[in-house]
Amino acid sequence: MAVKTNTCRQLDKLGIAYQLKDYKVDATTNDLSAIRVAAEIGLPAKRVFKTLVARGDVNGILLAVVPADHELDLKALARVSGNRRVNLAPLDQLQSLTGYARGGVTVLGCKRSYPVFIDESVRDSKVISVSAGVRGTQILLAPRAYITATTATLASFCSPSAAS
Repeated sequence: MAVKTNTCRQLDKLGIAYQLKDYKVDATTNDLSAIRVAAEIGLPAKRVFKTLVARGDVNGILLAVVPADHELDLKALARVSGNRRVNLAPLDQLQSLTGYARGGVTVLGCKRSYPVFIDESVRDSKVISVSAGVRGTQILLAPRAYITATTATLASFCSPSAAS
């Protein structure tokens, strides 16, 4: 049974339609990858988006939202975010920066408001999936609604993963 999260409450407040989709978290392998989540919820990996936390050398913390089957290009993200350099935030800082644990990081309901950048491939789908803010639950919604809710900047800053 899907649980109502802060992310859900924020979408409700904005009047944005969504669907919750639960999946089993495999505690034995600790595999929290977006590729595995896509397989668990039965969506193509290109429609499941993961939220990565990064720190720019000029503008500080930012959130990058990329398809599960893509890799973040840190140099491209630096360019589009107005930084000279960008690095991923250490995993042990995710909770304090966002309020979310690894595998549950999401833009909506984040502890603080950070600049958000979504890969422009989001426009290629009618429905996308993002974390609901907890491991084991995804939110399915229209890309346009997600962009509006997150006040994100669309840009190209990732490439298909070699593993996909």
